[in-house]
Amino acid sequence: MAVYALTGFSLVSLLSFGYLSWDWMKPSLVADVATDPMEKSPPPTFTRPPHIIFILTDDQGYHDIGYHGSDIQTPTLDRLAAEGVKLENYYIQPICTPSRSQLITGRYQIHTGLQHSIIRPRQPNCLPLDQVTLPQKLQEAGYSTHMVGKWHLGFYKKECLPTRRGFDTFLGSLTGNVDYYTYDNCDGPGVCGYDLHEGEDVAWDQSGKYSTFLYAQRVSKILASHSPKEPIFIYVAFQAVHTPLQSPKEYIYRYRSMGNVARRKYAAMVTCMDEAVKNITWALKKYGYYDNSVIVFSTDNGGQTFSGGSNWPLRGRKGTYWEGGVRGIGFVHSPLIKRKRRTSWALVHITDWYPTLVSLARGNLSNVQGLDGYDVWPAISEGKESPRTEILHNIDPLYNHAKYGSLEDGFGIWNTAVQASIRVGEWKLLTGDPGYSDWIPPQTLTNFPGSWWNLERLTDGLRKSVWLFNITADPYERYDLSEQRPDVVRTLLMRLVHYNRTAIPVRYPAENPRAHPDFNGGAWGPWASEDDGEEWEGGWEPLKSRNKKKKCKICKLRSFFRKLNTRLMSNRI
Repeated sequence: MAVYALTGFSLVSLLSFGYLSWDWMKPSLVADVATDPMEKSPPPTFTRPPHIIFILTDDQGYHDIGYHGSDIQTPTLDRLAAEGVKLENYYIQPICTPSRSQLITGRYQIHTGLQHSIIRPRQPNCLPLDQVTLPQKLQEAGYSTHMVGKWHLGFYKKECLPTRRGFDTFLGSLTGNVDYYTYDNCDGPGVCGYDLHEGEDVAWDQSGKYSTFLYAQRVSKILASHSPKEPIFIYVAFQAVHTPLQSPKEYIYRYRSMGNVARRKYAAMVTCMDEAVKNITWALKKYGYYDNSVIVFSTDNGGQTFSGGSNWPLRGRKGTYWEGGVRGIGFVHSPLIKRKRRTSWALVHITDWYPTLVSLARGNLSNVQGLDGYDVWPAISEGKESPRTEILHNIDPLYNHAKYGSLEDGFGIWNTAVQASIRVGEWKLLTGDPGYSDWIPPQTLTNFPGSWWNLERLTDGLRKSVWLFNITADPYERYDLSEQRPDVVRTLLMRLVHYNRTAIPVRYPAENPRAHPDFNGGAWGPWASEDDGEEWEGGWEPLKSRNKKKKCKICKLRSFFRKLNTRLMSNRI
């Protein structure tokens, strides 16, 4: 039987704070909101393809939104969700690149070769060029397409850039995380560069502007310059609330009573992002788009608990296949929804947005083969049953194999040392090493003794390599049923075997020194030519151009003064 160890606080103490009462499910938090009796007019009919705004946040925890009982203020998101459809059975991937690749392609990462880790800045790797992306399909349907925010799908060749993958315009970063003001990103000691791009050019002139504000302002400008009579797709991939934990001082002041400093900064970033969404929504209304618009809100993975995020009461965190890593915040807000103001428990995965949005746009899916996503608009808009019955969370053959896993433990059909996870119906199976497995209450108390993120820990299970949960009955993954239900384990292992037969080889090439920003004018950007392949390697020397050398020195000096000026102006905590 599992034994739970509590560090610093007793179970009774936690109950006194309400942490283990499970009242996050009470009606005032996530239950359906009754339709306004005065709202008798039916939703508008589709006379034209709808405008689509897809908002993706970075590292926002499952608990970190008002309607999940959070201590963080998100009034805009709460209102949009309450007036639309909350997705409470919605799944994403545990880290950045996989979620973004599956959104853009509608395919599991085993079908794009991106099943291991993320795309790193110095890797000659990107979203496979043979994949027809979501924005490309929307362009075919007559949409104007725009991206604002974080790409993180590779950039080693120009063909990999957002403007070559279906977006008419792009303002944002190419790598995984940058400074919110200076847009500098270091991929190891001394490997630093600037990463903010306008189209395919470096946007040096935008440095010093807080990214959350900058991105929301750009969305407003796009809407102001476009005609609402023509369909538009805007993909807003906020950098928030990924580290580094940075926010304008006035937002941090709102949470000055929070004892945990990381949580305080993180909360400020979430509220700032919420206000950015408010400004985007206001622009949709001001410029005449709102009545024929669909707003989709999604997180990209679970929250990072040691950086202020919270996935409570779910188990695990970002980077794990526990529910805390893969169960996302999601909702749809639109005047076009037929059954508004409710919570949907339909099973939805991030791959589903590709066919759903292309269908809404009246695009053609007949020539797209091998999609793993489903059109879930009838489930969202009308409350119909979801066509999805299972989700492959992933199969990662390169991840560290579990020490105690074996083919024998997998009935001779699956090596349980391999990291993998799948959900079929109400059952969820995990094999290998699923990642950090604790339950972590919200970090709101001051001065937790010891490590506050280790508050409740599962002390056995270190010799395990197979877990089985009934997620419908046990969404917090507290009762492992793998020994009681070997029949279900075997059935789900067979599904893993099925999917594994369809997987393509992992794309995870070695880093290339040519990617160093010092070879590219001080900024991250494409470094390979059109003729260079993924495994391309070259013997590279520093650029010999005198002008280039001078530019790099100026860039470094400019970067120093940008950082100094930003700190003086913002008084960041």
